[in-house]
Amino acid sequence: MTIEKKFYEMNRSERLQYLQKTVGLSADEILLIQDPSLILPFDTADRMVENAIGLLALPFGIATNLVVNGKEYLVPMVTEEPSVIAAASKAAKIAKSKGGFEAQADESFMIGQVQVVSLPVSLKIAKEKILNHKKSILRLANSKSKSVVAKDLQIQSLLDKSKNNMGEMMIVELIIDTKDVMGANIINTMCEAISPAIEEITGGKVILKILSNYATKRLVRCKAVFGKEDLGGENIVERILFAFALAYSDIYRAVTHNKGVMNGIDAVALATGQDFRAIEAAAHAYACRDGTYRPLTNWYKTKEGDLIGKIELPMAVGVVGGVISVNPMSKLAMKILGVKTARDLGMILGSVGLAQNLSALRALASEGIQKGHMRLHARNISIMAGAKGNQIDIIAKQIVNEGNINVTRAREILELLDRDV
Repeated sequence: MTIEKKFYEMNRSERLQYLQKTVGLSADEILLIQDPSLILPFDTADRMVENAIGLLALPFGIATNLVVNGKEYLVPMVTEEPSVIAAASKAAKIAKSKGGFEAQADESFMIGQVQVVSLPVSLKIAKEKILNHKKSILRLANSKSKSVVAKDLQIQSLLDKSKNNMGEMMIVELIIDTKDVMGANIINTMCEAISPAIEEITGGKVILKILSNYATKRLVRCKAVFGKEDLGGENIVERILFAFALAYSDIYRAVTHNKGVMNGIDAVALATGQDFRAIEAAAHAYACRDGTYRPLTNWYKTKEGDLIGKIELPMAVGVVGGVISVNPMSKLAMKILGVKTARDLGMILGSVGLAQNLSALRALASEGIQKGHMRLHARNISIMAGAKGNQIDIIAKQIVNEGNINVTRAREILELLDRDV
């Protein structure tokens, strides 16, 4: 994919024309992007959530240069934070010169949990009873779907560790292949379907029957090489490794490190209609799987002095159903992205998270995070001061040049501009 004029240099009309040509957007889809009132009618929104009163708009942008497993993607991102899209694009461009991102994704296996308490028999006997009825339980679960399949059943026993001392409990877990859907609704339906049979077989009482968002059987792994010269030299590589050392060794830095990773992942998840809250929860749980909260990424140096980055995290996403079937902008984002399977989507999200982290580490290790961030934030400051149209760029440029990026100074410049009109 070759862009003669860099995407960020194009105006809105040129960007839409490029998308129309590159991914085959129709005239109606272009109109949808241009007119937010067409995206989600209030009647639809009112049926999606309770007590609706309106809609909240967020910027919808495109990250470029992302090459995953040899294929280049235009990546839709929804975020209110300046620098996120630019950072992802820049890091992807650096990785592209070394072949881009290599990624793998597990099968789309999720876990549904049925909690059983007040057993009249021992946990050992209850477990044996369940296993003796395993085939019939799986048949019952699978009667609820023609595509999503409960593949297996496993059992664990737990002792309440809270101060409430609720005693022992048995957890019956369905292992479900959700294929190209995220799977929350059908997993919950399957768990509810088998619950009466579980109670009858064990004599116990079922309390919870719900999926787990901790999708450890649905991991995504990505890696990329970033050339030392593209990063700014051996000194920057070393400084990035020192920055990673802090994140690995200190939870206060690790949390902020992972927040930067999720800046990219959440933005793509929002654009494509994913449950970003579930992705976030699973990612942070996975970050402390060894008992200590760690970075989701790993960084080290090659023999040649280049930088290698890796990321591994749970990634429960879908390409059909859910919000995608309701929100036309999510459908449009999926069309722009051009992925057909949940595994492909997961690998893209993981790659964007790694790219986002690289950009943050590079900025921190060189000029500092604020310089570039505030340069982009200057436009928001200008808008906050009341600037409109061309005034926004004029004021933003001046406050950046002055190194005085604040609303008070922006208002002073705006007053001068208004006097000259």
